[in-house]
Amino acid sequence: MGNITIEIHYKSDSRTLQKGSFQLRGRKSEKIALDFWKQIKKGNSHRAELEKVIVDGDQDITQLVIDLEKLEWNISMNDNLPF
Repeated sequence: MGNITIEIHYKSDSRTLQKGSFQLRGRKSEKIALDFWKQIKKGNSHRAELEKVIVDGDQDITQLVIDLEKLEWNISMNDNLPF
């Protein structure tokens, strides 16, 4: 089991960076980053706009996180269909 450091750069009222260290525990870094991003959005009344996601100081996974967020959103929308 390894640890990764995730930096999330976003705009809310101003440009902001939040950083944390997380254990992988068999999960992919983009899933951990998305969960971290969801926590950040909750604390900002969902006004936050994602700019960049960096893992371990040099790996840009922004697009992976955006794609995973869209996928999860689409799945949740389809689960709520009445048919």
